[in-house]
Parts: sequence; C-alpha cells; structure tokens
Amino acid sequence: MTRRFYLRPIVSVAYDRGRFDRDRSGAQEKLCGRSDLGFADLELIDAEAAPEQRVRLIPAEGTYGFANEDWYHPPFNGEELWQTFDHLIAARADYAGLSMDRPRIMGIVNVTPDSFSDGGSFSNVQAAIDHGLRLVEEGADILDIGGESTRPGSDAVALDEELRRVLPVLEGLRARTEAKISVDTRKAEVMRRAAAGGADILNDVSALTHDPDALAAAAESGLPIMLMHAQGDPKTMNDDPQYRDVVLDVFDFLNGRIAACEAAGIVREKIVADPGIGFGKHLHHNVAVLQAMSLYHGLGVPILLGASRKKLIGQLCNVDDPKKRVPGSIAAALSSIAQGVQIIRVHDVAETVQAVRVWQAAMRGTEKGLV
Repeated sequence: MTRRFYLRPIVSVAYDRGRFDRDRSGAQEKLCGRSDLGFADLELIDAEAAPEQRVRLIPAEGTYGFANEDWYHPPFNGEELWQTFDHLIAARADYAGLSMDRPRIMGIVNVTPDSFSDGGSFSNVQAAIDHGLRLVEEGADILDIGGESTRPGSDAVALDEELRRVLPVLEGLRARTEAKISVDTRKAEVMRRAAAGGADILNDVSALTHDPDALAAAAESGLPIMLMHAQGDPKTMNDDPQYRDVVLDVFDFLNGRIAACEAAGIVREKIVADPGIGFGKHLHHNVAVLQAMSLYHGLGVPILLGASRKKLIGQLCNVDDPKKRVPGSIAAALSSIAQGVQIIRVHDVAETVQAVRVWQAAMRGTEKGLV
C-alpha cells in the first residue's frame, strides 16, 4: 500500500493553557486527542518530489492551513490526506483496558537463553515470574513475555520449546498480577495457547506474516495485537536492508498490515503499530525512524517504541555492553514520548518511569497527572 503524500505533525507540549482554541490564529490541534501534546504545523511530504521540494511546511489551522486547502485535485488524494489528518487528531480508544492519553510502560520478560541483552538471566520459570512481578512494582503497565529471541542473527525456536518456555511463566504471572500481559510470538499455535492461558495482548514482530495461520489465530483470539515492522528474517535481516525511504516504507508496510487485520475482522481499536527499531535497519535507518515517530500517528492506532538497550545506542555512544545502554534507552524513550508515542517497551522499568515523570512535570509545569 504505497502512497505519494504523507503528513508529519510537528509536535509541541501545550498543557492546559488554552492553546488548542481552534478560533484563534495560530491555534494548535490536539495530537491524538491529547490534552498535553499538540501541533500547529505539519510537514507535507511528497515521496516523488526532488529532494529540495520534498517537504512543505503548512499550518494545521488558519487561512493558509490544511483545512483551507483544496486537496481534491491531482496530484493529491484528498480522501487519503483527510483520513490521515483525522487520524492525527482523533483520540485513541483504550487499548487492552489501558487509556492511551498518557505514556504506558511495557516491561520485557525474556525467557530465552540467547536474547541480546539479558539472555539466560530469567530462563528459569520462577526467576522470570519474580522478574515480571518486580517490573510491575516498578511501574510497568504491561509485561511482555518472549520465548524466542528475534535479535539479529538469531535462530528460530521450535514450537514445543517456545511453549515450554512461555506458558508456565504466563500461568504464574496471570495468577499473581492484574497487570496486562503480552506474549511476544510469531507462531499461531503459541498465540492460541497464550490466549487460552490468560494473555491480554499478542505481540508479533513479523506483523502476522511469519506464520501463514497467525492472522487467523489472532483474529479468532479476539485479543488486541501489536504489529511490528521488520525487513527480512531475524537470521539475516541486518545484512543488507534496502529502502526507498525507510520512514515512509515502514509507514506503508504497517498501513498494509492494519488493513489486512481489519479485513480479517480485527478492529483498528485493537491494534498497536511498532516501527521496529533495529529490525532490518542500519544505524542511519534507525535514527531516521526515531526522528519521524510522529508521522506514524497517521496510521490511526497507538504507536509503540522498542529501542531499549539496542545496538543503535551502542553505535551512537560507543557502548558495547547492552546493560550499560540505559541512559541512551531513556533518551530514545523521552524523544518518542515528546512525539506522542503511547507505549514504550523497556528492560529498565524503574529508571524509565522516573525519567518520564520528571520530564512530564518539567514540560507541563505541574506535578499532577504524571505516569
């Protein structure tokens, strides 16, 4: 689903100061219906234009604003642009029972021996359960259980082995916490068993493309889903990724997968989109996606960032040990939250929650309503 024109809102913090009054010149639109983030200007991106003519800055409101332009003539697709604009301003529905009007923290519970950051640390069932409960105490809204590493260069895990790793941890956590639980898997049968075992969310790094039965299994479960962009298979995905434009290609892929889900009976309100930092992307690709996170609100679903401890942080900061990349992980999280990203997937929950609370208070000028 390739398009020519895209809209990226230039997001600013505008908390409770009447700065969203549509009758005032230069007024801002609320971003995703939020009371704390808005945008007065948009980048209109023409994917087919020459580099020097590719981006045009237009006001969201006013005489020369988006609403007062005639988009229903070539080369524009008026219906598509207006739908995108409506997606940018529409409030997001609750996702898995969680309101999307503030940042939500997803804590990572890896039950694998070979994950890039903490492989083997929680492969014991009780250790994984204890770790998940600790993350909830630290402020995690969602726990994401994964039994198959999808780091670059990783090998696939057999179905029986993934079930052996995931299901006891899911059962143990479900019995001891009311936090939302996500299961990170590419396999349809794991999805079915996870849904039966009390999972609240299904998270697929292949956006339901790896397993031919995954889309049907996800739809049958009735659970909310998370769709991530990845180019290629984990084993080889970072060997030589190629894009026309990584930011726009990721948008098109996710837009297509959302459409496929809707066609299968999964309503948009049950979908989250993840641009897939580090999955089939080199450093310059990842940095470009991070800079443009606000564009993905045009998909009309909540957006997730998963950059915690990843290689791009090590490359930018010359830090080889993933466990020493916490400051860079927090910087990526705050940058994305400032662009309206609703869910942040992290290893280090306590540190992230603390940083988000201080950032929110400083930006808003109030200690009220923090994460």
